[in-house]
Parts: sequence; C-alpha cells; structure tokens
Amino acid sequence: MDDDGVELVRPDEGFRASYLDALREYLAEGRTPARSEVIETEGFDQFVQQLLAMENPDSVPPGFVPQTMFWLVDRAGYIGRLSIRHELNEWLRTIGGHIGYDIRPSRRREGMGRRQLELGLVEARKLGLVRVLLTCDADNVGSRKIIEGNGGVLEDEVIDPATGETKLRFWIDLPGISHATS
Repeated sequence: MDDDGVELVRPDEGFRASYLDALREYLAEGRTPARSEVIETEGFDQFVQQLLAMENPDSVPPGFVPQTMFWLVDRAGYIGRLSIRHELNEWLRTIGGHIGYDIRPSRRREGMGRRQLELGLVEARKLGLVRVLLTCDADNVGSRKIIEGNGGVLEDEVIDPATGETKLRFWIDLPGISHATS
C-alpha cells in the first residue's frame, strides 16, 4: 500500500464483503451500479471474472470497448472503482471518456476520488495512453474539482442526448506524469 494506505488493485474476490457493503450503500442512495445483477444471479467470483475479462477485446460485449478495471482499497477494504477504457467509441468520445470512477458513499469527501484518479492516470500511462478524456455532469462540483486537481483542462460542454443533462469534457495529458497538483 502507498504511504496514505490506499492503492489501486485489480478486482479480487478477497474484497467481497466490503464490496457488497459498498453496493448496499449505492442502492440505498438510489443507484444501481453496472453489472450488480451479476452478483445476485451468478455469484461474486463470476462477477470478478467478468470485470477482469473486459480488457480482452474478444470478451467485450458489442458496443463496448476493452477496459481495465481497478478497485481503490485500503486496510478496511473496498473504497471505489476506476475503469480505464483503452480506446474511445463515439459515445465515449462525447459522453463517457477514457476513465470512469466513483467512490462509495461512506468514503466520499475524504480526498479518495482525487487520489484514485491520480493513481489511475499512472495506470493509464502504463497502458500506453498519452492523453485521456474525462467527463462529469456540469453540476457535479466534486468531480470537476477532482479532474481539474489532476490536470484536467476543460474543452467544452455537451448535452447528453439520452438524458438532456450537460456534461463537461476535460483532457489530461499524461507524458511524464507524477502526482496531482496541490
């Protein structure tokens, strides 16, 4: 683990209990994380294997791109997830971006989102990306601060045709990446 006690790890069955606790937190706030139904129908081990398989282009469902999934953890367990899409399709180029992330509700406002993205940018560089697109809802001040705190430069605003909500699009250059700015 890093000096601050957190690290990005690949999804692992050893985090089952804390992940399921986080899932209950998301459900309590009215959110249903992607693929959460798999846990109930096929089991947690199958869920983890499906997450890991998403980086193999042959395992990716139609309409999706290969992505590498990470979980932010500390000694207490699962804190959040970060996915790095290896390429952009049209929807990702406009709405989704290269990197998606979230922090479980009970661990928000602790600086974990900023730290998670900082670690994720290092991993994106390891995957060969030199410039990444990140997006957030225009009213998500916390996410905007996380992105800007990690070097994000606002390119523009777009309207999500599915929801009508405004999305902000940021680019982060990765060459020579080290740590987030203060």
